[in-house]
Amino acid sequence: MKAKKQIIFSLAGVLALIISFFLDKTTFSFIDLIKNKYLDYFFGAVTNLGSILMVLIIMTTLFLWEERKREWIPVLWASFLTTFILTVLLKLLVGRSRPYDLVIVSLFGIIDYSFPSMHTAASFTAIATLDREFPMFKWFWVLFACIVGFSRLYLGVHYLSDVVGGALLGYIVGYFYVHFEEKTKFFKKIKVFRK
Repeated sequence: MKAKKQIIFSLAGVLALIISFFLDKTTFSFIDLIKNKYLDYFFGAVTNLGSILMVLIIMTTLFLWEERKREWIPVLWASFLTTFILTVLLKLLVGRSRPYDLVIVSLFGIIDYSFPSMHTAASFTAIATLDREFPMFKWFWVLFACIVGFSRLYLGVHYLSDVVGGALLGYIVGYFYVHFEEKTKFFKKIKVFRK
């Protein structure tokens, strides 16, 4: 039953991605209606928390470490690393320009394309591991990831389809690693972190 549920969820995600391509321009019209200085500040802070990727990696790792769930840290890191690599490859493969003709040069000196959103992908990839270990906070993790994704839209650095694509990619990668670890106990066997 769980596998059937995941297939339905994945198909719904792919459908949402396809639909989001048709709503890219409309989304910016909606965001223009709600823009104000308070939201500018809030979403600017959310998206730039000293590099959301680093904060996300550090905070989730510390959270798992503190709660004595260290065996899931390698799963989380593998999820982040895989998500990062896949996101960069997709950005280079698709080569979609940012909205409003924004040109952002990344840390590696390459033009940083729009699709998919790396901030969103990283936020969603953490959900599977954190949900596995802290299921009572599941909706908190989902809400946080959605706010990060919306901040990218609000600031005009991504299209809706970039955010939906990043969310889908991140969640699938995170889910894959959690499922892989539950089945094989790979990271536990190599004893990356001993208790």
